[in-house]
Amino acid sequence: MPEGHSVHRIANQFRASFVGKPVEVTSPQGRFAAGAAKLDGATIVDAKAVGKQMFLEFDNGLFLTVHLGLYGSWDFAGDFSLDPTTRSAKGRMGQTNMRGTELVDSAGEDSWKSIGAPRRARMRMSESEKREDDIDVFPPEPIGAVRVRILAETVVADLRGPTKCDVATPEEVDATIAKLGPDPLVDSPKKGADRFYERVHKTKTMIGLLLMDQSVVAGVGNVYRAELLYRARLNPHTPGNEVPEETVRALWKDWTKLLKSGVELGQMMTMSHLSKKSYAAAMKSRDDRHWVYHREGLPCRTCGTNILMEEAAGRKLYWCPVCQA
Repeated sequence: MPEGHSVHRIANQFRASFVGKPVEVTSPQGRFAAGAAKLDGATIVDAKAVGKQMFLEFDNGLFLTVHLGLYGSWDFAGDFSLDPTTRSAKGRMGQTNMRGTELVDSAGEDSWKSIGAPRRARMRMSESEKREDDIDVFPPEPIGAVRVRILAETVVADLRGPTKCDVATPEEVDATIAKLGPDPLVDSPKKGADRFYERVHKTKTMIGLLLMDQSVVAGVGNVYRAELLYRARLNPHTPGNEVPEETVRALWKDWTKLLKSGVELGQMMTMSHLSKKSYAAAMKSRDDRHWVYHREGLPCRTCGTNILMEEAAGRKLYWCPVCQA
């Protein structure tokens, strides 16, 4: 499932490529035909992400709200405009260490090697970003079960497999956002930290579950949950109301840092203080980007104890029983 940084990057791409443009909205699959008709012909005026949800605002007073869930993805095709994070990466999304070194992810997360050539490119954005075959004809025919197609003059976005896809009023959007926890890229540092501490401190639920609760903090998924707890040397079973306030606020500060890094890099890089060589290796292979995530049975990178994996509310929780004792 895409975590917060991926959804913010998708919103960035919509702002760069669609905002200010009238669009044709259709439902090639047919399941969203009524909703598409309400948005068809309107102009997109804004795109924003809060946690794992994205909100496209149209000039007719309506929003398209999308939660990708486990299987959702956006496919962009055509003549792309670049969002600021892509420009800063010299047109390479998800394959650069932001220091001018071109890297190719061995797992395929290489996105665009050159976003400006050819002009009619195709890319899929979800949990990862992958460059697809270039297109010869614009707009391309929909591939698969496309729930929503958003077509501007030179660029198209196709949505497939979302958990949630609705047309909403401003009041409905406000109500949805009000139910979500703070997001470091939406809330101010102090407001976000205060809201996070308030929601953690009032419950006995273990912190390992609270970090996955989108009403407590927006955008954290399984990878970031495991890595944040390890970086804080915090036992995931600690009740929220027993986590010291300074630790809760440090968690928020670290989440802010990791989220911003994820948006910039297009990768969940959660290791720090690496040598230049180790950093380059980590950016080439996702297996080298994390302290504990997906490392059950392997030695802890710090103490050598085998990393544990357990089921927690139906999701896999990874942690070190020594470093996080």
